[in-house]
Amino acid sequence: MDPHKIVKYPLSTEKSIRLMESQNKLIFVVNIDADKKMIKNAIESMFKAKVDNVRTYVSNGEKKAYVKFSNESPAIDIATQLGLM
Repeated sequence: MDPHKIVKYPLSTEKSIRLMESQNKLIFVVNIDADKKMIKNAIESMFKAKVDNVRTYVSNGEKKAYVKFSNESPAIDIATQLGLM
């Protein structure tokens, strides 16, 4: 499956900025049918970054993925690539 069909867009809320700074995480809205492994592979291929783990959360018919990046892939660099910073 195309990574751009799995990962829809990043969230840039106050909470996501705090998580990025304190825990090296970014939050993405993802396809409701995507599993954690698909999300991890899509993020790694899109941003050439190493992902430590993915946690998902569904609310209001929308699936959010909390993606924790490894120490060699700072979330702030990826946020800058995305234009969030």
